[in-house]
Amino acid sequence: MRSNSLPSLRSVLGALALSSLALGVMEYSNAATAEPVKNVVLVHGGFVDGGGWEAVYKLLKAKGYNVSIVQNSTTSLANDVAATKAVVDAQNGPVVLVGHSYGGAVISEAGNDPKVSRLVYIAAFAPDNGESVKTLTSNPPPGAAIPPILPPVDGFLMLDKTKFVASFAGDVKPERASFLANAQVPWGVDAYMGQVTTAAWHTKPSWYLVTKDDKMIPPDAQRAMSKRAGATVVETPGSHAIYESRPAAVAALIEQAASAKQ
Repeated sequence: MRSNSLPSLRSVLGALALSSLALGVMEYSNAATAEPVKNVVLVHGGFVDGGGWEAVYKLLKAKGYNVSIVQNSTTSLANDVAATKAVVDAQNGPVVLVGHSYGGAVISEAGNDPKVSRLVYIAAFAPDNGESVKTLTSNPPPGAAIPPILPPVDGFLMLDKTKFVASFAGDVKPERASFLANAQVPWGVDAYMGQVTTAAWHTKPSWYLVTKDDKMIPPDAQRAMSKRAGATVVETPGSHAIYESRPAAVAALIEQAASAKQ
């Protein structure tokens, strides 16, 4: 009897020790996520580069945040996820990962990095497992504006320059909007068609800024994606280039996510 009961006692003690360890890890994790997150990583979308984040960057830096901007090649989703994870992994501590437009697909995949604690979508795509930007744009809502994307050339997409301002940056200063139209970064078809394998918003808390005057991603589509993700939603007037036209609204939502107690 004694020899048979000893393994049982050891098993119980071992289970208690593991439970205590797990509880300690859980308490540490909860304590860590309850603190405001000070690292912010910004991810741009298609047709533009990271320079558009400058005003948001300055506002967040003035509030004491450590802000980094990913310069994605937008050649493929896999490459952009790798570039984003490299920037995330370089941070000292937890990260608020922010994506605009196609950048939402990037953060949905890259957000699985253990350092990412919160996700923020700015007028962005929020694909689910197995979805791509192509999937999400295949059936636009009735009456929705159709982005003026030209047919692909050598595996890259561009917006019609003559329609860029109206569709992408209608509330940006005319001189700046014209510059953006002529400084487009070709967007790779492989990025457009790249499928998310595991959407991080299933396990990470998310926030979403809906732009009510958007002519690139219909506001109703933004609302549907944010609802599906269970995101905390804020709506604001503004074009797709909201991070340039209303940077204070964008920075405010990022601060809200960074300071939320999870």
